[in-house]
Amino acid sequence: MSRPIQRRGDARVHGPVPASADAPATARPEGWDLPISRLLPAIAARFPAARASLGDLAQTFGDRAFGMLLLVLCPPCVLPGMSTVMGVPILILGIQLAMGRRVPRLPGFAARQSIRREDLLRFANRAAPWFQRLERIARPRPGLFTRPEGERMLGWLVIYAAIMLILPGPMTNGPPAMGLIVLALGLIEHDSRLAAIGAVLTLAGSLFATVLYLLMGWAALQALGWLF
Repeated sequence: MSRPIQRRGDARVHGPVPASADAPATARPEGWDLPISRLLPAIAARFPAARASLGDLAQTFGDRAFGMLLLVLCPPCVLPGMSTVMGVPILILGIQLAMGRRVPRLPGFAARQSIRREDLLRFANRAAPWFQRLERIARPRPGLFTRPEGERMLGWLVIYAAIMLILPGPMTNGPPAMGLIVLALGLIEHDSRLAAIGAVLTLAGSLFATVLYLLMGWAALQALGWLF
């Protein structure tokens, strides 16, 4: 059963939504008008178990699920060995966003993947000062990246970044993941300017990773040439 959620700047509190035959037990909240610094703790509070599956998260957040899922999936990507695992559902989200879907539809194997609640809270605590600075500029701001054609462009960028995350390599996962976090916040806040900043950071991080992969490939060819 869902927990009450209070909107920022609004005295109303939305209570639990009863489950029905047509709605999941964790029905989607009507608008997550929360400060950015409280988004991840609010997500963790909504799923009190040790882990939350991506399928449950997608059902809960509905038309804001692209941004919310990216925000949940990207922080573990900065940890060693996690970017390849998390990169696959990020790739699926990017493909669907590029196709113009309004709500993500995860295949079974991706929907069953889960995020540790402890990891969400740990990242939220560490990133809180950074998020609080973003709160000063984040607000609903119509523009190119709040329109369907702009969101499709972001989808292609997410695909590029996800490929960089999936490929194994040292120091190649952090820059694209951090850019995707800012991009995700732009999608969540419906803020075209913040999404544009995230797109620039994501592109720069992905290009950085691409250059590193090319250098590693060149070094490997040189080593093979020296050996043989």
